[in-house]
Amino acid sequence: MMKHILVYGDSLSWGIIPNSRKRLSFDRRWPGVVENQLQGDGVTVRITENCLNGRRTVWSDPFKAGRDGSEGLAQLIEISSPLSLVVLLLGTNDFQIMHTNNAWMSAQGMSKLINIIRQAPLEPGMLVPDILVVAPPKMLAPKGPVAAKFEGAELKCVGLAEALKTVAEEQQVYFYDSADVTDASRVDGIHLDEDQHQVLGKALADVLECILELQE
Repeated sequence: MMKHILVYGDSLSWGIIPNSRKRLSFDRRWPGVVENQLQGDGVTVRITENCLNGRRTVWSDPFKAGRDGSEGLAQLIEISSPLSLVVLLLGTNDFQIMHTNNAWMSAQGMSKLINIIRQAPLEPGMLVPDILVVAPPKMLAPKGPVAAKFEGAELKCVGLAEALKTVAEEQQVYFYDSADVTDASRVDGIHLDEDQHQVLGKALADVLECILELQE
């Protein structure tokens, strides 16, 4: 049976190439690495990406429309269903300079997204998907074109992984800390370099395969 997985994220999952506005190809960004590895392991799976540059958990961007990740999420779940799993990798943009958020606030934003997914209107007989919360890699001091936008973000986000883990435990969803395998980009301190996409994708493929096996 085909397993459908929705990746809901921001530029880290969209695959932006640091210090550019270009995008890695599907095979070179982590969702594609996951799909290819799972299929290579004999898992019939399809990854659907919904990843928007600048997306927050629940906050708006004063300069770009549509960056509040809670807006339209219920309809997206309805559109994409039936789903076996939703992977949430958000939080980095919650710490842009125009926000005064801390780790706890960002994690509460993630908790709201979990509730939206669980309450989304599904067709009769369709199951609520499992959810995996992925903590973003640890941000470094921002460099290059993103430096002004993320000034101080590496300090404001301290404790995010721990706060997200607490929310995941409270909400009884799966959790993975990407900092276990990679930091943020060496180029701009915020995003992921191509080799880091490969490392994270391979690690998450192992995690997702275990989750999908538990659904059997």
